Amino acid sequence: MDVSSSTQQTPASPQVEALKQATDVQERQILKVLESVNEESQKVATQKTGLGNNLNISA
Repeated sequence: MDVSSSTQQTPASPQVEALKQATDVQERQILKVLESVNEESQKVATQKTGLGNNLNISA
């Protein structure tokens, strides 16, 4: 009984590579949107608490 195992990877088809690239691009875009939303929500929170970027305390 011959049992052979191959560890060689078969080259992915061009369609698979294109899908991987498109998925990577979408992932980066989604991360940018999430970061932007996070920044905006932090700005809103600081405005609600009165601790915005321009904090002037006069003694």
